[in-house]
Amino acid sequence: MKREYWIILIVYIAMQLSSLLGIPGLMFIFGYLGMDQGLVIPYWLIFSFSFALIIILFLLRKEMRKPRLDERGSSFSQSAVWAVAGIFLALFSQALAANIERLIGIEMGSENTQQIMRIIESFPLAILVSSVLGPILEEIVFRKVIFGSLYKRFNFFVSALISSVIFALAHMEPQHLLLYSAMGFTFAFLYVKTKNIIVPIFAHVSMNTLVVVIQSVYKDDIEKLIREAEALQNFIGGFL
Repeated sequence: MKREYWIILIVYIAMQLSSLLGIPGLMFIFGYLGMDQGLVIPYWLIFSFSFALIIILFLLRKEMRKPRLDERGSSFSQSAVWAVAGIFLALFSQALAANIERLIGIEMGSENTQQIMRIIESFPLAILVSSVLGPILEEIVFRKVIFGSLYKRFNFFVSALISSVIFALAHMEPQHLLLYSAMGFTFAFLYVKTKNIIVPIFAHVSMNTLVVVIQSVYKDDIEKLIREAEALQNFIGGFL
């Protein structure tokens, strides 16, 4: 793995751990200035994700001129088609994995998603983290760096499996390992198919944005559907 890639991994991990010191520090500053401390978390998330992305893009400044996996990348039109199709592929894989999880008894819904939605409700600008900054960072780290490095040594399935499991575990919801891994496989497929990291980035950004918008607009309806699905599952389970 390139030296720059190791630095990128360190920067990403440091960003994830930075809240341990950053949030308490910002809490003190906000309290001292008499500012609303309820906005500390979204402010810190926006700052830490933005700062990490700036550093990572700087490290990749030479590669970003040619953001492809190899010299035989897809044309612009092909990449555009796969970028749009990738949104639906990601949503389909997510829905399929969610249904499988439900059938084996895993509770529906994601605590990560719910927490993100609460943050966005308190500070709408935080949507930048969930819908733009986060997906870009994840695609660079998990697809370009981790998957891309593995793919030079192993076949697609092994490389996608390892990188997708790491991607899933990084979300700190091991019960949804299948859900996150399915998305990881989808984005890895898009990267290999087009040889262009911009394609999975576009699909990931679009999918996250769509999910956030739907969760915001149809929040009550979604919660009702989840309760009804869980009730139906418990009803059916009583006969088995």
